[in-house]
Amino acid sequence: MIISHRHRYLFVEVPRTGSTAVSAELQEHYDGQPILRKHATLRDYLREAGGDVSNYFVFSTVRNPLDVAVTRYVHLRENPRGHFTDPAEIAVRNSIASRLERRVFRWLHRNDASFEEFLLRWYVVPYDTWTSLDHKRMDHVMRYESLADDFETLLRRVGIAPVRPLPARNVTPGKDPDFLNYYTPRAAQRARWVFGPYMEEWGYELPESWSSRPVPATAKVYLHFARWFRRLYWTNFRYLDYVRRPVRTS
Repeated sequence: MIISHRHRYLFVEVPRTGSTAVSAELQEHYDGQPILRKHATLRDYLREAGGDVSNYFVFSTVRNPLDVAVTRYVHLRENPRGHFTDPAEIAVRNSIASRLERRVFRWLHRNDASFEEFLLRWYVVPYDTWTSLDHKRMDHVMRYESLADDFETLLRRVGIAPVRPLPARNVTPGKDPDFLNYYTPRAAQRARWVFGPYMEEWGYELPESWSSRPVPATAKVYLHFARWFRRLYWTNFRYLDYVRRPVRTS
């Protein structure tokens, strides 16, 4: 999470949405300072920092989940910088989510799993992220697919003149530039159920090549049912898991 008291903005960082590039740029050129944890939520900020954001411009990012799933798969397969095997990395990544991700890593490499096998095994319930907690209350949500342009628009809305185009950072190595190439017909069928409801909520469209069948209504109902339990985790158990770590201050 990045804050600027000079420009009165607060950036909420969401994993795999280009937040690393945005946070680095805000700190290097736009008086941003890290506060709390990298992936703290807006609710975490209100609860821990006791801040009033009514006079701050609050923004974040979102990304097509079809692309997010492929990025996650390639990240697990390639293990950049030893995220899943380096003892030093493991020592600082000990949350429930991190431990689960190491379990997925071991399964993937033990089975030499394809993307289709990975998707069918680990994506069953309709997809959601903690963006659903607060993003619709924010002043602006940038899209990963047009991040550089959205970032420039954001700066101008805050009243800041852009210094330069947003540089790309933390690019996933070994990933096909066209993430749709990973989707077999069977994977596409699962993706319609898993990702379709979330995509509709955020204005993303399923590929035309996947036929024009609508997103299953049952998947939408399931998403809202599962969201109640997920929000319970995001606002309580996830918070307790992370709050044990040292808090970054501005």
